[in-house]
Formats: sequence, structure tokens, C-alpha cells
Amino acid sequence: MIFVLTLVPLVGSLLLLALLPLGSLGFMIATREQQAGRIPLPRAFIEPLRQGNDKARAMLMLGIVYAVTSVLIISPAEWADGGALDELMQLLADGKATPADVASRPADPRLETGLLLRFGLAGLLSVPFWHAPALVHWGAQGVAQSLFSSTVAIWRNKGAFLVFALTWCAVVLVFGAGANIVAGLLGQPQLIALLMMPASLLLSTVFYTSLYFTFADCFAERERATPLPPAETTP
Repeated sequence: MIFVLTLVPLVGSLLLLALLPLGSLGFMIATREQQAGRIPLPRAFIEPLRQGNDKARAMLMLGIVYAVTSVLIISPAEWADGGALDELMQLLADGKATPADVASRPADPRLETGLLLRFGLAGLLSVPFWHAPALVHWGAQGVAQSLFSSTVAIWRNKGAFLVFALTWCAVVLVFGAGANIVAGLLGQPQLIALLMMPASLLLSTVFYTSLYFTFADCFAERERATPLPPAETTP
């Protein structure tokens, strides 16, 4: 679905942003299914829309709000870097750049400013939306209440979330550094672009799977997963 949406100009990107809250909740539902000993199925991603009109409307509204606010974040970041990030991504995708060309790009101060602005604003945006989809689905909260409750939960557990964020930054940086070292040793900078997509999908899946545990621990979920029955032993 991600690949298909990225092929549709403008509308596809907006729709992808609007579906992110629903997608993150789908991973949480699938994780919870696995914890209960059941095999997660693709229907986990549409399950939130089958819980009644009120919850479905709230989920759709969350998606719209997230898409609009994301665009408001992207626009000033693109203005700040003057298209430097897009140029770097295009350079990596072409596969014709030399290691020197790739190495010179991060030194562009516009790129650094744009990245700091993107990550800073995206981090602030993630706070109210972190638990909001789950609170709508399992807590039957409205859009405004879920955004507020998520913000309060993040603040009360800010130490744990700081460790969580730093750990993920370390994972991404280590992988990026490893990919750059291997590409540099082999003299094949196009390997970075080749590895970027599968690595992104892998790390994103692991990240979204971990969201369920942050929700369950923050809100002290009482309804625990049903344990699997003990395996039968044969005499």
C-alpha cells in the first residue's frame, strides 16, 4: 500500500499521512493478538473501522488532523533547507554519485537546519498522537480527549520515553554508519540506496510493533493477554 500511494502525486502522500494513525493502531492490534497466542491477520488494519460509527469517525478525524499538521511541519522544513534533502535523496537514488559527492552533502548548513527542524517538529507532533489511536479504539475516547491523554501520559513517563527515543536513534545511526562504511570500502555508494528501502521497512515494523507495549505500560492495561494452554505431554 505504501508503494502504491507513493506513486500517486500529492494525493497519495496526503492519504499516506492520513492513514498513519490507523496503520500504527493496526500494528498494536496485531501485537496484542500475538500476545494472546493468536496469529495476527491483515484484518487488524481495518479492525478499528469496524467498532461502530463513533470510533470510526474519530479514527478518520485523527488521520485528517495528523495529515494537515504534518504538512504544516514539512513546509517550513523544506523552506529552511532549500531543497537540500530532496537533492541528497535524488543523488543517492541515481546511484551515479561518487563517495566524495555523497560525503560533501551533509556539510551543507541548510541540510542540517532542515533536518533539525523536521525532527524537532515531528517529535512534538508525535507526543499527542502517540497513544491517541489506541485510546480511541480501546478507551472509547474522543479525538480531543485522546490527544490530551496521550500528551499527559508522555509527560508523566518522559524519562522512559527519552531512553526509548535515544535507543532508537542509536539503532538508526549504527545501521546508517555501517551501511556507509560498507559502501565506502566497496566503492559502491549506490548500495546505500539499495539497502535503504528494506532497512526502512524492517525498522519501521519493529518500531510500530513496540508501540503496543508503551501503551499497555503507560495506561496499566488490566486486560492482559490470555496465556496459551500448556502443551500436552505424551506418556
